[in-house]
Amino acid sequence: MKRIFLFVATNVAILLVLSVTLRLLGVDRILNEQGTGLDLTSLLIFSAVVGFTGSLISLAMSKFIAKRSMNVQVIEQPRNAEEAWLVETVRKQAQAAGIGMPEVGVFDAPEMNAFATGANRNNALVAVSTGLLRGMSKSEAEAVLAHEVSHVANGDMVTLTLIQGVVNTFVVFLSRVIGYTVDRVVFKTERGHGPAFLITTLIAQVVLGILASMIVMWFSRYREFRADAGGAQLAGRNNMIGALERLRNAHSAPLPDSMQAFGISTDKAPGALSRLFMTHPPLEERIAALRQAA
Repeated sequence: MKRIFLFVATNVAILLVLSVTLRLLGVDRILNEQGTGLDLTSLLIFSAVVGFTGSLISLAMSKFIAKRSMNVQVIEQPRNAEEAWLVETVRKQAQAAGIGMPEVGVFDAPEMNAFATGANRNNALVAVSTGLLRGMSKSEAEAVLAHEVSHVANGDMVTLTLIQGVVNTFVVFLSRVIGYTVDRVVFKTERGHGPAFLITTLIAQVVLGILASMIVMWFSRYREFRADAGGAQLAGRNNMIGALERLRNAHSAPLPDSMQAFGISTDKAPGALSRLFMTHPPLEERIAALRQAA
């Protein structure tokens, strides 16, 4: 539940900071000059600016943040046979997937994990943990790399950002419509904004933010099945299944909260509520999907 709280709190905090900033700049003219009703067009524009700004900034900085937060060492020039194999494997997979060559990096962590991120499919980063290199066979590691390259080829980072921006827009828009309605209908405020508008808007934004997070997490889980299928095409279905089985039996910790959506696996035994906020489906379901497709 701590991760759920942090995810929702961070998203709501970004929306609130942007809302206050634009309010101070006089951008949020959501009441018309006569104060007789909502200017829905202006409100929608305001909501879109607030909703997409944070998501687009996060996308643009995704590689930089990933490198810093995970201390990724990008392989500029391979120093040994293992690094040369990593770079060459990603190069072949990127060519097969029809994307530009991603940066390839390694981060120091005992857990077996990997992630891909970047602003577009021709300017991405694929990184693996030292634990994965030590704990997996070459064929299994190749499948994990193929899974991450498939994420890049599918444009998952951009799509996830756009979905987050859309749901943020509706959260901002609907929360202010609800706040305005309560303020006018229940508390009979005739002009401007009363205290009820700000309080109701804040509460509605939190509640709608939680519901919106479920939508974003649903897509995040869906894209994992697609990346598994892409990994199976690039590296072989049995290798992809073998890699997921290795992860299932590893009992390793997931990536830090800020990077979990980008990793190849996350918590293994979710509760009913936690499942709604999972970035990844359970490994058992992913393995079953690959076997069923075969």
